[in-house]
Amino acid sequence: MIPISGLPSITGLNIVDATRDSQLNLIRNTAQHERAIEHFLTNIKDVESVDQLMEDQQLYSFVMRAFDLEDQIFGKAMIKQVLESNIEESDALVNRLTDPRFREMYQELGFGTNGEGNLNTILTNWQNRMVNRYVERQFINFQDEQNPTVGIALDFRSKASGIDTAFDILNDSNMTSFFQTALGLPTSMSGLDIDKQAALIKSKIDLETLNDPEVVEKMIRKYVAISDALSGSAATNNAAVQLLTGSASNAAASIFEITSSFDRVGYSASSLYS
Repeated sequence: MIPISGLPSITGLNIVDATRDSQLNLIRNTAQHERAIEHFLTNIKDVESVDQLMEDQQLYSFVMRAFDLEDQIFGKAMIKQVLESNIEESDALVNRLTDPRFREMYQELGFGTNGEGNLNTILTNWQNRMVNRYVERQFINFQDEQNPTVGIALDFRSKASGIDTAFDILNDSNMTSFFQTALGLPTSMSGLDIDKQAALIKSKIDLETLNDPEVVEKMIRKYVAISDALSGSAATNNAAVQLLTGSASNAAASIFEITSSFDRVGYSASSLYS
């Protein structure tokens, strides 16, 4: 893996993007991950229930890591309850948990009523998708350990097309951090009622534009540039950063307002990060 620790985030991101394929292949071929992938592909096809998944610690751990739930591996009782939920019931645990990772895992694994029956685990395409998810998550987490700004940017890139509502953002700490920075929203907004937070986000961006890869990449560049500037000792005196984050005067902000579409409003925001 190529280290990016200590580099400016924009430089680190450029290196990560340029070497992405080779780094993903390196993860696949690293002994630890190669063994985990082989065990998953060999055994997952025989899993037809939540209990069978739980009984194989290696298999269970692989799945948890694929959904970035490594910190929840030892919470087996809760995970079992999530996977055995009936999503049609409003009070089911999978519906009550705000962290979107649990619902995503529930839906992707696709166990039947009470955790019995599964038609996904025998499908080669599904197995390969799970392996790709696992490798991608290890890649993102490795970058995040070296440079959290780059890690959050990569996390946003992987999730952007799946963001349908402002609540998808607010229920994910990484996405909340990304959008607060990229849209110039104050961190103090977290103290507001969640509906007001959602309204504030929707006033700043049309979430449907996140299906456009060009918009996503411009947001990433903007987020990384602002994050790098704010991390510098002179950031608070940097007029450009103040304008981008909305901390400048109302008069100045009204002239240089940056919209979610990144089209020209006074000037082109994209020109700052091209």
